[in-house]
Amino acid sequence: MHYREPRRVAIIGGVRIPFCRAYTNYAERSNQDMLTAALNGLVDRFRLQGERLGDVSLGAVIKHSRDWNLARECVLGSLLAPETPAFDLQRACGTGLEAAILIGNKIALGQIDSGIAGGADTISDTPVVYPHEYQQLLLNSARGKTLGARLRPWLGLRPSMFKPSVPGVVEPRTGLSMGQSTELTAKQWHIGREEQDELAWHSHINAARAWDAGFYDDLVVPYAGATRDNNIRADTSVEKLAKLKPVFDPGPQGTMTAGNSTPLTDGAGTVLLASEEWAAERGLPVLAYLRYGKVAAVDFIYKEGLLLAPAYAVADMLKDAQLGLGDFDFYEIHEAFAAQTLATLKAWESTEFCRDKLGRADALGSIDRSRLNINGGSLAIGHPFAATGARILATLAKQINAANGGRGLISICTAGGMGVTAIVEK
Repeated sequence: MHYREPRRVAIIGGVRIPFCRAYTNYAERSNQDMLTAALNGLVDRFRLQGERLGDVSLGAVIKHSRDWNLARECVLGSLLAPETPAFDLQRACGTGLEAAILIGNKIALGQIDSGIAGGADTISDTPVVYPHEYQQLLLNSARGKTLGARLRPWLGLRPSMFKPSVPGVVEPRTGLSMGQSTELTAKQWHIGREEQDELAWHSHINAARAWDAGFYDDLVVPYAGATRDNNIRADTSVEKLAKLKPVFDPGPQGTMTAGNSTPLTDGAGTVLLASEEWAAERGLPVLAYLRYGKVAAVDFIYKEGLLLAPAYAVADMLKDAQLGLGDFDFYEIHEAFAAQTLATLKAWESTEFCRDKLGRADALGSIDRSRLNINGGSLAIGHPFAATGARILATLAKQINAANGGRGLISICTAGGMGVTAIVEK
């Protein structure tokens, strides 16, 4: 450990590949393929070829067993110096942002001068596993010392052993998918279908406008035939979204559809962090600074909605920073589902919630919606689980720099009832 006065953590910039719907452009690409491409895009943009960085933290939520050293393998496959260390990280949908916070802490404490954070996820290359009994049969056969010992376990082979198990985004503790859990939250917080569709529409319109204006030109590198995020629907409307059927509760009370929920997405993103001195030595501009980070978890089994933990994390972080919810120029709130984002906003506006759950005398307040996800959110751009944090951090840093300063709030909900949040400013 280094014990010294903390340094400011500079965000130099980020690069990602286009986010694509599952089973489209990246159907044959792995997490390592995508992450290495995003990493090399970052290396190329900031002239890091052959550089030995302090550390690299990358992660993925859905991984094959072969990816046990994913971050290090991506570094070795990149144009960075092979002496650059790397480590894997996984905090569900908050992986990319958590990786940035950890790299930032190392820079702040003087342990390293520069580092890269990011993540990737692929639904197209989801690992398919077979029952435990079949695994044991194979292992017992492999341990056999003689031909007979290797063949004997196969006498217990049963047809049921060939039934594959495909991982799903389901909470082991409740057996509910994220969408089913959020549908319960939507009902609890009285989040209507119309306001969900309106938020989704804004996400698509903002993302399309940002792409057309060239905002993403230096944040995204082409890959595997994709040059833009392929989920964005510039021609959508609230009326079109209203025609979609509910998917998580097909009954008359269901409000969540494929249009107001994030699509299954493949993609990868990275972000470069450094000390100011390291950046100055290389002539690299500083877009903004990563100032605060906070995580929280809730008891979603008995007490709270699965994806409401950011409401708690943000409250704690604002207390640390001695700021109010309205003291921000930009809000980047991850849109896992429109209902989740809206429930979080309503929680902050609720005096009862803030008093009973956050221990505050009054509500945190409302945000200016015109400052929310102004270049599009996850509903439009997509959500490769571990990559979203890097996407949001790089986007926000560029927004702040383009505005010649300001302050931004990041809020990301995750599986397991957790939330990862951060403050970026310049």
